[in-house]
Amino acid sequence: MSENKFEFKTEVNQILDLMIHSLYSHKEIFLRELVSNASDAIEKLRLESLSNEDILESDSNFKIKIYLDKNSKTVKISDNGLGMSKEEVIKNLGTIAHSNTKEFLKYLKEKNIESEAELIGQFGVGFYSSFMVADKVTVVTKRAGKDSSAVIWESKADGFYTVTDTEKSGRGTDVILHLKDDALDYLEEWEIRTLIKKYSDFIEFPIVIDVEKESTVVKGEKIKEEETLNSQKALWLRSKNEIKQTEYCEFYKHISHDYNDPLEIIHYNVEGLTEFTALLFIPKKVPFGIFHNHQKIGPMLYVKRVQIMENCEELLPPYLRFVKGVVESSDLPLNVSREILQSNKKVETIKKSLVSKILDTLKNMKKSEYDKYLEFYLEFGKILKEGIHIDFANKEDIASILLFESTETESGKFTTLDDYIKNMKADQNEIYYISGSKRKDLENSPYLEAFKGKNFEILFFTDEIDDFIMSGMMEYKGKKFKSATKGEIDIEKNKDKEKEKDFKDFIDFMKDKLQGKVEDVRFSGRLTNSPCCLVTREHDIDPQMAKLFEAMGQKTPEIKRTLEINPNHKLIEKLNQLYKNDKSDKKLDDFTQLLFEHALILEGSKPENGNDFVNRVIDIMVDNLK
Repeated sequence: MSENKFEFKTEVNQILDLMIHSLYSHKEIFLRELVSNASDAIEKLRLESLSNEDILESDSNFKIKIYLDKNSKTVKISDNGLGMSKEEVIKNLGTIAHSNTKEFLKYLKEKNIESEAELIGQFGVGFYSSFMVADKVTVVTKRAGKDSSAVIWESKADGFYTVTDTEKSGRGTDVILHLKDDALDYLEEWEIRTLIKKYSDFIEFPIVIDVEKESTVVKGEKIKEEETLNSQKALWLRSKNEIKQTEYCEFYKHISHDYNDPLEIIHYNVEGLTEFTALLFIPKKVPFGIFHNHQKIGPMLYVKRVQIMENCEELLPPYLRFVKGVVESSDLPLNVSREILQSNKKVETIKKSLVSKILDTLKNMKKSEYDKYLEFYLEFGKILKEGIHIDFANKEDIASILLFESTETESGKFTTLDDYIKNMKADQNEIYYISGSKRKDLENSPYLEAFKGKNFEILFFTDEIDDFIMSGMMEYKGKKFKSATKGEIDIEKNKDKEKEKDFKDFIDFMKDKLQGKVEDVRFSGRLTNSPCCLVTREHDIDPQMAKLFEAMGQKTPEIKRTLEINPNHKLIEKLNQLYKNDKSDKKLDDFTQLLFEHALILEGSKPENGNDFVNRVIDIMVDNLK
């Protein structure tokens, strides 16, 4: 037999270090993770056998068996699933495939790892939890198929592992844990029973263990018999009246690898032209990686009690990717593929039903259990908003459950679009909003001066994607959205024709001096106290959003700004008079540039040339100190 020694990749060593030294109070999760992996291996085999029945080799008696050996101080978890080839062993147990491993490790180190143990399973590195209880782990595996050979993988978590050719009578995988002295409780049958009941009762395949019983043939003789430890009940197919809340919670924890109970449970079935059953869960906390595109999306899909897909993306849109659960249909074929799902009308019917049910549940929660809904929204609101942009059919339903801070709410309190419309002033026709990163900055924004004078409520869009997402909303219940920083505002529009005529030449001068920097210079209908501000066109992307896209390497359309001036401000009046007195005064150039740079700062941008800006300010200070 040939033995090859390999070195773990850096990220595996880091994961192992965290497992061994930081998660000592959560050691028991090792059994949950290994049983879950065994179940997945059997599911993969069963799915592959639908198109290649020979791979079963007449052995369809699927099971997971646990062996306890007090003499050798070992626990073995054995399955007759798909197994692994030598190449797969090296790939799966020696490296971590996730592209966001560094972010995951950084996240764990920055957080209280004791409270983040569930992430181990969510991120797909549950196998390494073995080293929390074992100082050596041995894996014996053989891939299904007549021509397959077996291998032994072994490691002491010392930075290395070995892979050796061996013999194995049947397909599947044995994981053998050589227990540490402080983990010998896991050799006790009662402990294993407790953990299986707690974490793995809903595994579809029997989890068995040998128990001693009295022989019915020879009196006084002890014999060993296999006993099934889990109920194997398809929870989603049982009547809701028969299911305890604790059963729902443990099943959720099993499929999500989350230590928390779910925030909300949705269990229903549909009969008619399309028949299916759904058991869905809304979590309490945002799973790691939900914003980094490496989280698996969609519920498990079963067809006639056979798991077809672990995550069926076709059943839920991305903005509901936080929802976990199971959907079982009796109408779809067992050999259904992703390509078939994408064009299957019954799948589309199921998807519409699931989305509608989830949104209705959230609506009812907001109406009847607001504190609970607020807990949900603070975690998932940013994700839910994505639906405005991608789900046209449901965007008004989604908009109805969004929450916003506003000029009429205290910090940390929220209003809704329905309440906003109900409280609109008699002479108000639009839903006004302003975008920015901090409420405090928005509250004091000069863009709101005229609105405050009219006591119009302004919504604060403080999530970085709000402006982009809500630009697709356009209107809600007949009321159009209007940004306080875009387009013309007519609230305080100066209608004094004489004043416009009086300022015309000075405005033309400013347009000339700011050519290439602004599209236009005009009187402002939104300023009452400030001298000037910059506004973009009605449908331009917000400047702060543009910066976000640019930071991600994405090109954005050109943003054309207009400089709005307040003709009633003393500074603007004096500049206009200075221009009338001496059109060639160099101060006019500097003051015009300073007004533009002042407006850039108010917008949240920086002056184009910081040194020039500072020098202009210094010159003014020097002149005034003469």
